[in-house]
Amino acid sequence: MRYLSVDFYRGLTIALMLVVNTPGTWAHVYAPLLHAEWHGCTLTDLVFPSFLFIVGVSMWFSFSKYTGADRFFLLRKALRRAALLVGVGLVLSWYPFWNKSLSDLRLMGVLQRIGLCYGLASLLVLYLPSRWLWAVAVALLFGYWGALVWGALPGTDSFSLEHNLVRRIDLAVLGERHLWKGKGIAFDPEGLLSTFPAVVTVLLGWWSGEQIRQAGEEWWRAAGRLALVGAILVVSGLWWHSTFPINKSLWTSSFVLYTGGLSMAALALSVWLIDGLRWRRGAYFFLVFGANPLFAFVFSGLVVKTLLHLRWTAEGGNINAYRWLYERFFAPVEPYKIGSLLFALAFLLLCWGVCRLLYRRGIYIKI
Repeated sequence: MRYLSVDFYRGLTIALMLVVNTPGTWAHVYAPLLHAEWHGCTLTDLVFPSFLFIVGVSMWFSFSKYTGADRFFLLRKALRRAALLVGVGLVLSWYPFWNKSLSDLRLMGVLQRIGLCYGLASLLVLYLPSRWLWAVAVALLFGYWGALVWGALPGTDSFSLEHNLVRRIDLAVLGERHLWKGKGIAFDPEGLLSTFPAVVTVLLGWWSGEQIRQAGEEWWRAAGRLALVGAILVVSGLWWHSTFPINKSLWTSSFVLYTGGLSMAALALSVWLIDGLRWRRGAYFFLVFGANPLFAFVFSGLVVKTLLHLRWTAEGGNINAYRWLYERFFAPVEPYKIGSLLFALAFLLLCWGVCRLLYRRGIYIKI
């Protein structure tokens, strides 16, 4: 049985990712389409954990196809896929390759985190029984909390941008030149240490996939369990927020519980609508993205980077193709948030059109 709810939810996540990543101008963006400045969680902050969550769901269905297969065989396939994800992420980070020194290449990133989390989660689910699996998940969440608190320098805020342990480890291991600097200093939101609580996000997806598969045709059982456990996780994350703030950049343990719970609730709704009520009107748009999520992500990244690097001199200044498209076609319609959003929606439709060609031809690009 194929669960279209999984494809739908995956596609919904990809669509939202494309919208939040490509505003016409970052100077004019609606607040929910921006990341929280530091602590807190916006709609945009839900995108990445939702995708990692659905990676875990998909991992359950992928591994269940090989019932009786040798665990080492499955682990070898998983680690190969993880390595390819990391490799594609590094290539995307390096693109366009001219005038980009490898000495300044950002080593971490979205695909790199997905690859690392997928590989580590695969190792855990293949070699640990369920009771130990969840003991490890709890240990990772509390251990990460303890590491950030006890690893703080004297007189500093354990969860600050400048002094957190995640940043200090990345500086020591990766080096300042290989880190993201989007917040004004060298700090990577996909850091090495914060990868470990992110693994738990994948494990929550794994458990959710198991619930859907075990429920079979009784879809309401899966939806009910996911909704109930999701609500408990959301409340737990909000309760923990008082001592361990919800923070996407640090991928705090409270963030794992809060976003994992919301992901479960969203998946429960998808199961109810798509697999239960057989709702299809409007779902097709997201199913197209859900069938080729990796392609959609990489394609969008390549297009955006290409547009940003196509530059020429105009009106005495330097302009790139991305800015020119926005100012030529969208700013005249409305020069502020609406125009910026229209640009993002137009880019979304461009990516959807390409993905639809693949979907109609039955082409699914996987690694």
